[in-house]
Amino acid sequence: MTASPDPRAGAPRHVLVTGGSGKLGRAVVELLVQRGHRVSVVDLVDPGRSDVAWTRADLTDYGQAVGVLTGVDDRWPAPDAVVHLAALPAPGLRPDATLFAANVTTTYNVFAAARVAAIDTVVWASSETVLGLPFDTPPPYLPLDEGCGPTPNSSYSLSKTLEEEMARQFARWRPELSIIGLRFSNVMEPADYAAFPSFDADPALRRWNAWSYIDARDGAGAVLAALEHPGRGAEVFVIANADTVMSRPSAELAAEQFPGVPVRGPVEGTQALMSSERARRVLGWTPVHSWRDGVTGESAPGPS
Repeated sequence: MTASPDPRAGAPRHVLVTGGSGKLGRAVVELLVQRGHRVSVVDLVDPGRSDVAWTRADLTDYGQAVGVLTGVDDRWPAPDAVVHLAALPAPGLRPDATLFAANVTTTYNVFAAARVAAIDTVVWASSETVLGLPFDTPPPYLPLDEGCGPTPNSSYSLSKTLEEEMARQFARWRPELSIIGLRFSNVMEPADYAAFPSFDADPALRRWNAWSYIDARDGAGAVLAALEHPGRGAEVFVIANADTVMSRPSAELAAEQFPGVPVRGPVEGTQALMSSERARRVLGWTPVHSWRDGVTGESAPGPS
């Protein structure tokens, strides 16, 4: 008997994107529209696009979360998949307790509303910060990968750590669910890259995340790969570009800024010290952009 094809593998779908007006959200919406998906955005800010539906909702309110995931009105039916990016995106943007409560409550509400709506595909934004950033205690090894941590060192990273555990439990409750957390590195757009050469003056300034970043367009590609992944259950993946933000060799930076930390395998040139190898292997995702393309004319190293 021939198995039915997985509907997630490239077929047009109705995808609801929370936080679709943010830096990463804009790139995700653009890519999904390009690929022929119907896109609805939930955000406090209008995405300013005529080709997507938009509604404003407070996702810390469970009732509003259920409302947008089960269909806003006759013109906005329930989605087939959810991309959950809405959050306070970094430490320090609000008092710790406020940030923690907002992020954890929002994510719980989205996960729970997806369960009510019987939505089987959820992709959501976790964070590199669960890996132990800003490394006041050095990491166990470099390049960093999914085996490091979780070691939250802030209320923000603690919120993401607990959200990852929530995802595992929601997957246990609903075995048909695919719920993939993407541990995004620091999201950057091409307009940000002009500042990158200045980082070379003091490598300690970007030590906090091992000189990593993710181009928003590549982050969107990772979201698409996760949406199309045929697996079930809860997964997490590190999502970072293949190179660092620095011009100096990565092995030299590691030895200088993380003395005594083991470096696993050869690290060549400006290769990233945050590895997305598992995302490449499982999701088939590889970053294709580099800040060097438009600033230095150099090519980024191969996948890490």
